[in-house]
Amino acid sequence: MTAKWEKTGANDGVLKFSIAQEEIQKGLTQTFNRVKKDMNVPGFRKGKVTRTVFNRMYGEEALYEDTLNALLPDAYDAAVKEAEIDPVAQPKIDIESIEKGEDWVIKADVTVKPEVKLGEYKELKVPKQDREVTEEDVEARLQAKREEEAELVIKEDEPAEDGDTVVIDFEGFKDGEAFEGGQGENHSLEIGSGSFIPGFEEQLIGTRADDHLDVKVTFPEDYQAEDLAGQEATFKVTVHEVKTKELPELDDEFAKDVDDEVETLDELKEKYRKELTDSKEQAASDAVEEAAISQAVENAEIVELPEVMVHDEVHRAMDDFLNNMQRQGISPDLYYQITNTTEADLHQQFEGEAEPRVKTNLVIEAVAAAENFEVSDEEVDAEIKELAETYNMPEAQVRSMLSPDMLKHDIEMKKAVDVITTTAVEE
Repeated sequence: MTAKWEKTGANDGVLKFSIAQEEIQKGLTQTFNRVKKDMNVPGFRKGKVTRTVFNRMYGEEALYEDTLNALLPDAYDAAVKEAEIDPVAQPKIDIESIEKGEDWVIKADVTVKPEVKLGEYKELKVPKQDREVTEEDVEARLQAKREEEAELVIKEDEPAEDGDTVVIDFEGFKDGEAFEGGQGENHSLEIGSGSFIPGFEEQLIGTRADDHLDVKVTFPEDYQAEDLAGQEATFKVTVHEVKTKELPELDDEFAKDVDDEVETLDELKEKYRKELTDSKEQAASDAVEEAAISQAVENAEIVELPEVMVHDEVHRAMDDFLNNMQRQGISPDLYYQITNTTEADLHQQFEGEAEPRVKTNLVIEAVAAAENFEVSDEEVDAEIKELAETYNMPEAQVRSMLSPDMLKHDIEMKKAVDVITTTAVEE
């Protein structure tokens, strides 16, 4: 086969290739043997008509379409390999010549991956990351845990303060008329939580059990209910109870209550210190990686991104998102109903992230190519083992789902990311 590639645009071109007569004849024979099984021809038993009689009755050309459809995928793949191009979408096929006794000539309009001209991607300078865990960090973690373990106790004839919880009935009115969704009974509201309309919670400070009051508010301009956005309203509120948080003592008993693995408060502090250190280290590594890769992408030059690559990335992200929803028992239709959105809305949501992600992947692939990584069988086995453990699947199932080329590509991408991030300099 002789394949010829001619560019017609930044990422578009025409791939011209042929299918040899030898392959055509084999294909015609296979097609004939397949279609004759269902043929009833006078003088022959069903499925026993000869090729000569078939050609005389219908013409060999009757087999061409099915034969071409059977031969085309392999012929196209071979032409792509010979032309050394990397298509990113299904080609548009045009038959240039399909004459009897001659090689068949095919043209394909193809969109290929864009060329990436790498800039600097090693020893990139990134902001210095904070990895230090202070005593204040440990104390804040302890206090947060203490807040989690706090009990709410009723305040007897004492006024509500910021941070207290009030149990209330409420009903909202606009222009003297009650509005839909503005009612609640025995609702527990923590003052200062910011969970109600701005200005509502502050007006409950100083109230006591059995108090009745009018709370006047103005709904935000961007409030979800359009008929209330920017409008003034009055809530008639009845306070049933006022509760305050009673925090446990920070001592060894507290430590044992909240963590079975420790015996003392000092041990709990040390455990929190290690967890915070690990968390900060991971956050710092993530920040360095993000900053370094972002710089590598900025330093690279990509003349033009094929629209189809961005489109495919949007749909890949949408599929991942909706599949995750499905695992939580939420179908796409139910998700759109709950969020009052459409498939077009979700598509638009992911559009902004798609182009940068495609550029990033292209640059990482270019780095992998520039570094000319080699991937060993041992590395592939380790990758399969890791994936099997991550997704709780048998290794044999992972092997059946992912080809060696796909696994090697993923490993090469990881190595490229390592090259970019491990050589980055924090300053």
